[in-house]
Parts: sequence; structure tokens; C-alpha cells
Amino acid sequence: MLNLERLRTLDALARHGSVSGAADGLHVTTSAVSQQMAKLEREVGQPLLAKNGRGIRLTDAGRLLADHAARIISQVELAQADVEARRGCAVGELRIGAFPTAMRGLLPRALAGLRVEHPRLRPMVREREPAESMAAVVRGDLDLALAIDWHNKRMPVPAELTRTHLLDDSADIAVPSGHPLAGRAEVSLAELRDEDWISWNEGQFCHEWLVHTLRGAGIEPRIAHIAEEHHTQLAFVEAGLGVCVTPRLGRGPVPAGVRLLPVSGTVRRHVYAVWRTDADRRPSVRAAVEALRGAAAGL
Repeated sequence: MLNLERLRTLDALARHGSVSGAADGLHVTTSAVSQQMAKLEREVGQPLLAKNGRGIRLTDAGRLLADHAARIISQVELAQADVEARRGCAVGELRIGAFPTAMRGLLPRALAGLRVEHPRLRPMVREREPAESMAAVVRGDLDLALAIDWHNKRMPVPAELTRTHLLDDSADIAVPSGHPLAGRAEVSLAELRDEDWISWNEGQFCHEWLVHTLRGAGIEPRIAHIAEEHHTQLAFVEAGLGVCVTPRLGRGPVPAGVRLLPVSGTVRRHVYAVWRTDADRRPSVRAAVEALRGAAAGL
């Protein structure tokens, strides 16, 4: 009889491509991954892993069993969802991934509501970028994720996931208080043609959106500095080192030397929740989505 936890380990190896990646995804040590795989190889009576330079690769037998493992795990999750739905109450652990501004501006209120309405539910939150969170939901590492896209650049959602819109989040342009446009009621992107920009990390969806948006306005972006956190970007703006886009969700205090300017035509993000479609019947997922909707409606 094949052991389900060992199949989960093989599935994680296939998805992550390394022992360390599988260990991170499963929240165990690399030694535990190696031990589980050694036991699985003894169970099936043939090697499932082979050395590949400094790393490892799946053998033909390993790939074959990993394909079966993915289907078995999906069926187990569906069975768990059916059992939980029949029980009719939200209990147990629920793993949630969220991007930083949602962690500050949306999740605390939603989690507080869940604690009151569903005291036996144990949400566990991890801060992750939207694309990373969605991939983790597809893999089964997370149960639910908060993600974003922008009004003019949508983020593709994998076919295995269901999503629901939570709120639209407007964004402003942050400029130094001594900037010539600082006294304006609003500003157009065209008026920022000659500015230095403080952006997110290269490769992140929001960085790609900024470049896409500025070029769409006929501006070749001049990215002067990269900072992941919004409060860091605002510190650079206050120092006169450039301008940045700052969403309103989870914004927090704005430095005294920064002015926020609405953008004519409005720049906004769409915030939504995603989960595996085969988990749609889980009361814990439905309860979390409803709590998020309630928190979003109160903003």
C-alpha cells in the first residue's frame, strides 16, 4: 500500500524540482524529504530519483508515479472537501497567502470576524506576491490567496482556480512636498514625463504594470530606484529622489514631506480572492471568502 504522505513528498519534488524546494513547500527539513523518498523507493521496489549534477531528477518510474500522485492528492482533497461540506462547519487549518498591502489593510478585519463567527477555524497567513500565492494554491500549498491586477493589465488566473472580486483600490502619485505639481488637485501621467520613478522589484507584476502603463502614455520610464515596500518608496520620495505610485489599501501614515495626487482618469487595482475549484464546497473556504467580502465592503 502506497503511503499518502510519501506521495505528497514525491509530488512536491516534481513540482519544486529540488529537495530544498520540496522541503520549503512542505514545511519540513530536507532530511525528512530524503527519508520519505527512501521509504517510498523501498515500497515500489525501484529508484525514483537520480543524481543530476549537484541536484536530483526524477527517473522514468519517478515521473510516472508523480503523475499518479498528483491525481491521487487532488482526489483526496476533493474527498476532504466533500466530508467538510457534509459536516457543514468551518473547522481546522486554513492556509492563506496575501500581498503586503492586503495583509495590512484587509486581512486583519477579516480574520477578526472569522475568529468571532468560526472560533474552531485556524487561519494561517503567509505574506507572498500574488503570482507566487496563486501558484501555491494550484500546488495545494495554500488553500486561499489574495491577488491583484490593474485596470489596464490583467493577471491570468490558472484554469484550476476560482476567483471572486473583493474591491477596487485606487492609487495616487506620491511626489515630494516641494515638487512643482504638489499643490494640484490631480495630475495626469503625461505631466510626469520627465520624472524619475521609484518602482517595485523587477519581475514583479506591479513593476511590469508600471512600465506598461507609462509606455502606454507615451513615456519611456526612467526607473531610478527599486524598493519592494510602499513605505520605503515613500521615504525615497520624501528625500526628493523620485515619484512613485502608492495604492490606498493598507497605506498607513504618509511622511510629512510627501504629497499624494490623484490621477486624472483614475489608476486602480482589482483585489480578489482565489481558491482551487475542487475546494469550492469547503465551509472553511466559503467562510473566509465571506469574511473577506465583509471586510472589503467596510473599507
